[in-house]
Amino acid sequence: MSDIILQVKNLKTYFYTAQGIIRAVDNVSYDVRQGETVALVGESGCGKSVSALSLLRLVPQPGRIVSGQVIFNGQDLLKISEAEIRTIRGHHIAMVFQEPMTSLNPVLSIGEQIAEPVRVHLKMDGKSARQHVMKLLDSVGIPDAERRYHDYPHHFSGGMRQRVMIAIALSCNPKVVIADEPTTALDVTIQAQLLDLMTGLAHRSGTAVILITHNLGVVARYADKVNVMYAGRIVESGSGDSVYEAPKHPYTLGLLQCVPRIDRGKVRKLAPIDGLPPDLSRELTGCYFRPRCPFSISRCSQEYPPLEGLNNEHQYACFVPR
Repeated sequence: MSDIILQVKNLKTYFYTAQGIIRAVDNVSYDVRQGETVALVGESGCGKSVSALSLLRLVPQPGRIVSGQVIFNGQDLLKISEAEIRTIRGHHIAMVFQEPMTSLNPVLSIGEQIAEPVRVHLKMDGKSARQHVMKLLDSVGIPDAERRYHDYPHHFSGGMRQRVMIAIALSCNPKVVIADEPTTALDVTIQAQLLDLMTGLAHRSGTAVILITHNLGVVARYADKVNVMYAGRIVESGSGDSVYEAPKHPYTLGLLQCVPRIDRGKVRKLAPIDGLPPDLSRELTGCYFRPRCPFSISRCSQEYPPLEGLNNEHQYACFVPR
């Protein structure tokens, strides 16, 4: 337990809309250990990004964190003051957002944007901050740092902008980096380069990474632990090896069957998951995946299965595990 640096316990985040209450994150719990990469995986709309934003209390209106705990350094981040959480954001827990072009300020140079958290959190003066930024730009693979320091976001390609986001996230040597689909809209070669870069830099400094993605190929390569989310809940959790080698939940199995496998050639067709995710504004009974599950039994319509397993290393919420 001593190497656990972040604990998420029974987190619930709801959106209060005119159409009803949307239970975007519904009783999510997991741990993050030092130097570990923990993946949150699932379809769009399953609650991955909202759960990550909840950790830093960045949920937009009309969203509200209803209950739960986020324990970091012995503090519950959901109970501390706004001034205290600002000292955590960007310093001890940093975030790489999904789309850098909308996250970076278009009227500030990238040098100024990387230097800002350094000056605020590390209290560096202008000269020291500039030298630190130069080292960061070099470490994330941006050449000619002296000149690019003064460039603006629109001067960079998508991959280079994401390198700037990684530099900002790692600028204060955080203990946890949350990467929210950091390679969206990038080609596969650039994706691999950026993920290798981010996880490599993070692990060398002992930083833990929470990787949010729907790309199971990414998860297979980088994640130490995998949490599979469906309809706001974790339905399977385990080490990357155990989840890939022996998936237990039908949803996890369905996700894996949708992934092309070059080792199987054209012998086996991809098998899509039938149906659509449930409407989270409605009161749901039983297992949320039941309408799409080919293995459901009558019990599945009556009660939600608890997240459990043979041991704490691999757990699943299913009455009929595979």
